[in-house]
Amino acid sequence: MNSIDLNCDMGESFGVWRMGQDAEVMPWISSANIACGMHAGDPATMLRTVDLARAHGVAIGAHVALPDLAGFGRRAIAIEPADLHALVLYQLGALAGVARARAMELRHVKPHGALYHQLAADAALADAFAAAVQAFDARLRVVTQVQGALPAAAAAHGLRVLREAFADRGYGSDGRLLPRSQAGALLPPARAAAQALLLASAGCAEDADGRRVPVAADTLCLHGDREDAAALAHAVHRRLAAAAIRIEAPA
Repeated sequence: MNSIDLNCDMGESFGVWRMGQDAEVMPWISSANIACGMHAGDPATMLRTVDLARAHGVAIGAHVALPDLAGFGRRAIAIEPADLHALVLYQLGALAGVARARAMELRHVKPHGALYHQLAADAALADAFAAAVQAFDARLRVVTQVQGALPAAAAAHGLRVLREAFADRGYGSDGRLLPRSQAGALLPPARAAAQALLLASAGCAEDADGRRVPVAADTLCLHGDREDAAALAHAVHRRLAAAAIRIEAPA
């Protein structure tokens, strides 16, 4: 590729509790996934994050999640498809309203944490998610991994998919993310930068044994909740730029 989208999970502070380095990360990315109040975020944080994105010319999308502030959205929660449909509409509407006040529009939607994985495994939930996105705004792109039920559900509802790979997460030999509890699951900035270049230029990652595994990607994710999020984003941006790979949101 001669260009790639670089997305980051942002707006994950809540009230007086601060998470991430949004102001320092924003200059180095092209798309921001903004928390909508379920796993993190609140109205004031959403507004600040939208303002930051606007100032830096960064595209914005909704980072929708299960209602789990205490667990940061990383705990699996049983939910009926109809309830998920309503929950997705609620979160899209909240962020879209804030964005409209700043003359911005949502460009994409990405599930967060446990919901990301539940949508890959459960076709009924994936269909409810995609149906909600289509009903809200069929122009929104769905950000998800290639594997699982969500890409097919999105296509069935006429939605475009952005295939996502993770610059700062380790991959197994099956092309899937290593569990966070496993050694090598979280990559330091230098290794993440090298993996980002490999993903963008060759469409693959390296597993723990150094073997290349195919991982198709239209967009690369960085996690904004890391303590070194700014250093990570800068390292990845610098490595891609040095290889003449432009960092830009999809048109």
